Amino acid sequence: MSAEWRPVRQSRTHELVLERIEERVLAGELKAGDRLPPERELAPVLGVSRSALREALRVLETIGVLVAQAGRGPDAGARIVRNPDDALGRLLRLHFALGSYSLHDVLEARVVLERSSFEAAAEHAPAEDIEEAEALLVRMQEPEVGVADFNDLDTRFHVAIARSSGNQLTSTLTSAVRESVRPLILRALETAEDWPATAAALNAEHTELLRLVRAGKGAKAADLVEAHIRGFHGTLVDEKPHADQADQADQAGGADEAGKEGREGREG
Repeated sequence: MSAEWRPVRQSRTHELVLERIEERVLAGELKAGDRLPPERELAPVLGVSRSALREALRVLETIGVLVAQAGRGPDAGARIVRNPDDALGRLLRLHFALGSYSLHDVLEARVVLERSSFEAAAEHAPAEDIEEAEALLVRMQEPEVGVADFNDLDTRFHVAIARSSGNQLTSTLTSAVRESVRPLILRALETAEDWPATAAALNAEHTELLRLVRAGKGAKAADLVEAHIRGFHGTLVDEKPHADQADQADQAGGADEAGKEGREGREG
């Protein structure tokens, strides 16, 4: 590498290490596939401890721009990679769980992203991407497929169409948004009153979506995927206020019961 590694300030050391590595990526001095120097070499030239360096590398691995291999040999060490899908999905799932985004926010984001991706896929999806989506659909229609496997295949089907749109960012965002609600959708599928009928209805819509994409009917595919998302995902949004009200009622009931017990204790 042409540029010199420079020491970093000691305050918030691992964050400053991150800044230094980010500077080199933005300057084009580090690219996907490049390896960082070994820890024993990089820590001294940055002027930080190896523990601080490892902390920074763990952060980079978590956000999907670095992979670290322990041990010795040609594959050992830290390497810059491009793997945003899993990292962004994990991050969005955590923020959704923490309440940063509502179910309604996620629903509307899915609608916008997937309308765009299905319409674009209908215009110029490569044949191999269509074949991949069709293979996923065939597996979803197998009688013995379980709920968890169906949910996984369903996610992969929608992501495959997004990828076939030719817009990598749309594909990544679609994957992340769908991943953020995967556990919630799985629970909804598991509690469906008639799972075979639910699976058949979803598969019928998937089949028609794929037919429209293959036929180049982008506008109709966009309308159908919106109806498809709002149909199932929309029921989760509709149920959320009722669930919140039930939780509040339970909490209120618990408080009333506690107050009653306290009054009885004082009277006794």
